[in-house]
Amino acid sequence: MTFSGLGMHLGNLSRLSNALTRSISPENFTGEKGKGGMSIDGPAARQARDLGQGWKVSPYVVIEPGATFTLADIEGQGAIQQIWMTLARGRLRHSILRVYWDDQTLPSVECPAGDFFACGWEEFAQVSSLAVCVNPGRAFNCYWEMPFRKRAHFTLENRSEEQITIYYQINYTLTEVPEDCAYFHAQFRRTNPLPYKEVYTILDGVEGAGHYVGTYMAWGVHNNGWWGEGEIKFFIDGDGAFPTICGTGTEDYFCGAYNFDPHVAHAGQAPFQQSRYQEFTTPYAGLPQVIRPDGVYQSQQRFGLYRWHIPDPVRFRSDLRVTIQALGWLPGAKDGKYLPLQDDIASVAFWYQTLPTAPFPTLPGPDYLEIA
Repeated sequence: MTFSGLGMHLGNLSRLSNALTRSISPENFTGEKGKGGMSIDGPAARQARDLGQGWKVSPYVVIEPGATFTLADIEGQGAIQQIWMTLARGRLRHSILRVYWDDQTLPSVECPAGDFFACGWEEFAQVSSLAVCVNPGRAFNCYWEMPFRKRAHFTLENRSEEQITIYYQINYTLTEVPEDCAYFHAQFRRTNPLPYKEVYTILDGVEGAGHYVGTYMAWGVHNNGWWGEGEIKFFIDGDGAFPTICGTGTEDYFCGAYNFDPHVAHAGQAPFQQSRYQEFTTPYAGLPQVIRPDGVYQSQQRFGLYRWHIPDPVRFRSDLRVTIQALGWLPGAKDGKYLPLQDDIASVAFWYQTLPTAPFPTLPGPDYLEIA
């Protein structure tokens, strides 16, 4: 296969390519060559009034309540390489990102903006990973490669009752896409509360061939005590009651251990350590966000976790289902005891697959998605 310029890494960074680099932002809504920074009547025209055209006249857009704005509409063949955005004003859980590939009328990505960028609780959490970086202050960056063959259409819906002010940039390449490239997908779900003894579904209904590449979870705990005994399970290509892949615990799947608590792992060893959840962010996995109760209105423990299957994608040929148990721990019982939990759980599944995309479950209304 000839080098297409689709994706670069240190091993091929010096290679020449016929690919064309383009970028869409409020300063160039179409990404057209030589057409950036031409606005004379953008939202910052007053600030640039003494400088004129070319001086940051249109750096952002404002999306009214209930409106949907087209972030990008790209014709041709190529790949999205990087997305940067910041919602200076706006509700992250009520700002819905959708992406449509080629001629599809159904989205392959449908997700609240914050959850898509691994910040599901409408609070800043610093993330340093290969696929997503969240930097001060509330700057969202995505590096998932997203090939397309005919068209890439990005929208952002404002489902809140206030305006959204959004700065953004979508960097992409126009180039030949190899036949074996699949299409990027991301699906959001939330269940609050999870019914007793039910298993939480991260992803279901996938049809086609592809590979699963990542999970983000915003997990709100309703009980005292440890909450992460549950196992993740991947049901691949017609699996019935039992999966092909079965994990050993929630913190294990997210590449941590022993409750994400250094005290548990080193109990009885000097020096004494106070129990605490230890935040971390790494290239492939992390617990970047731990929201602790404040004793007044912020009453629940809340966690943000990510796991990217970049070196270890989960391959499937016809279908895929992914679930995780919400399982706590009762230390008072003899030898301990598992406790099924009824937690507030939201998730984003990330995967690549062939088209067409099967319909997603209907996204719940704003009141159900509300972080309260």
